[in-house]
Order: sequence, then C-alpha cells, then structure tokens
Amino acid sequence: MVQDEDLLLALLNSAPIVDGKKVDGLQGSAGREFAQRFGGTGSKTEIAHLQQMRSALHEVIRDRGDAYAALGSLIRDAILAPEVTPTGIRWELHTPPAERLAVRAAMAWSNVTERLPGRLRPCANTECNLFLIDHSRPGSAKWCSMTTCGNRMKVRTHAHRRRER
Repeated sequence: MVQDEDLLLALLNSAPIVDGKKVDGLQGSAGREFAQRFGGTGSKTEIAHLQQMRSALHEVIRDRGDAYAALGSLIRDAILAPEVTPTGIRWELHTPPAERLAVRAAMAWSNVTERLPGRLRPCANTECNLFLIDHSRPGSAKWCSMTTCGNRMKVRTHAHRRRER
C-alpha cells in the first residue's frame, strides 16, 4: 500500500503552481510517464481519469463544495473482490483498465485518512498547490517542503515582525 500512498501524493502534487500559474503535470508525455511509473498505460483516457480524480481529491481534502459526490461518481463502478489464498484473503480491484490508477489513488486517500487522520493536508503556504502526508511523531508538519515553502514562510514571518518593530 506504500506504493499507492506514493501514487496518491504524486497525483495530488501533479498540479503545482509555477511562477504564479497552475501547471498540469499530467499533460502530454509527462502524463504518460506518470501513469507508466505507477503501472498504467498512459492512454489519453487513463490520463483524463487521473485528472478528474486529482480534482475531486483536491476538493475533498480542502473540504470544498459537494466534493464527496464527485469522488463517489468516479469510483462508482469499482469492485473489490476477495480471493482466498493459502496465506489469507487478497483483495482484487476490478475496474475498467483506464480507471484503475485513479481508483487506486482514491483507495490510497481513504487508507491514509483512516490510518493517519488529519495528516493528509494542503501545504500551509497559500500560494502553493501541493499536499503533504505528515508522518512526523507530533503531526505538526505544515509545508510540502521545508526547503521551499517552509523557508519562504519563515522569511515572510521574520520580515513582517521586523517591519512591525
């Protein structure tokens, strides 16, 4: 399931803000490479499902509008079927091939929110469109990256305090 957590975070973070504009990291060859890296084919249909899932998950995590209905419609046809093996029960995902990666990302979101409540969140930098999964012991991580957003926010806070003095 760790690989699917990586899929989830990579999907969520595939729409960064670069030079003040939102960039879609799933377009063109980058989208094909993204899908293939996680076991997909990179077809146009698969990329479209990933883009829709990314949008729905962004809305759900940010708790906006009727996000749960949109997410539900994207996973409506997915089925988890049990397969009994000598080592126990293994759950097999049955869904159209072009929807598989997107559904896996939704399942990873559900798993993360259940295992680590409140730890999947948007970066605290309001100018950033990235997300983080906080695995720290205290659960106090705020930024997608300490070297970029964390540093920027600390510099802004420091500058603001200096101006107030």
